[in-house]
Amino acid sequence: MKLFLKEHALLIVLHIVQFAFFTFLLLISGYRDYSVLLYGIIVAVFFLGSYLIFQYATRHKVYKRLSAKAERLEELLEKTSDAPVGRALDQLTKSHYMLFMEQLKQAEDAQDEHRQFIDRWVHQMKTPLSVIELTAQNLDEPESSDIREETERIKNGLHTVLNMARLRTIQDDFHVKPVRLEALLHEVNQENKRFYIRNQVYPRLHIRSESVAVETDEKWLFFIVNQLVQNAVKYSSGKSNRVEIVLDKTEEGAAVLEITDYGVGIPWHDQKRIFQAFFTGDNGRLFRESTGMGLYLTKEVADYLGHAIEVDSTEGEGSTFRILFTRSQTVDL
Repeated sequence: MKLFLKEHALLIVLHIVQFAFFTFLLLISGYRDYSVLLYGIIVAVFFLGSYLIFQYATRHKVYKRLSAKAERLEELLEKTSDAPVGRALDQLTKSHYMLFMEQLKQAEDAQDEHRQFIDRWVHQMKTPLSVIELTAQNLDEPESSDIREETERIKNGLHTVLNMARLRTIQDDFHVKPVRLEALLHEVNQENKRFYIRNQVYPRLHIRSESVAVETDEKWLFFIVNQLVQNAVKYSSGKSNRVEIVLDKTEEGAAVLEITDYGVGIPWHDQKRIFQAFFTGDNGRLFRESTGMGLYLTKEVADYLGHAIEVDSTEGEGSTFRILFTRSQTVDL
């Protein structure tokens, strides 16, 4: 109705001015039969009102569609009305819909092609890295240690790129099953054994609830826990030599996994932005290898899996990252 009134506002104003001007001409000419004058005005208002009512009755669906905000793309294909303007609007929105879908498909194809390229490139890079690692094993210390450290950094970077590319199609790489958290934590520690030694920071595992398992995707949960553990070690190196990993259950029976470090902590003003892509904050200036992508990917994957992540941190004292599983996700094996 508002759009209809706006479109016809000029017509209504024009008729009012026309009535006033016509009445003024009659009055200055000496005409004083007000009943005839009033009758004429009523007839004119009647025809104007009839015209507006007819216009609104035949086009109200068009105005409603133009005023409403579409929530689904399929709504663009719905028929508006049989009025000429309604058919023209339907044809216009349909052509826009088809053009949009065509461009969307082209963008998705290009994105998929790029993801496949990144995937293949990362796998190709793994082979020369493995050769370098094997070669380094035959070298003396400390040269071999330096080479292994650098190759490990490159590996982590490649994994980040690969996971970033796969995140867009996580729904195609997703398999939920019961996963024992204790076993997964041992795998994470085994994976990072050399990383712990190199940084002189070691995990302490506290299992407060035995046989805790959760319904999740094992590979992506491993990525989340591994990322949080590596961050805890990285930001503790040189300040503390331990990271506490606690596996527990709430009173309601939901699993909770805590990873606590006693490192540099996160400044209060950075804590709300740590899950944003490419955000490194004050700690990013201290640790040059920070990319701002690790916690972003962690949060994105956790959201997709339906797991919550909390963080408590005090600058200069350390941080606790907490993965919260729902009661329905927690199972006893």
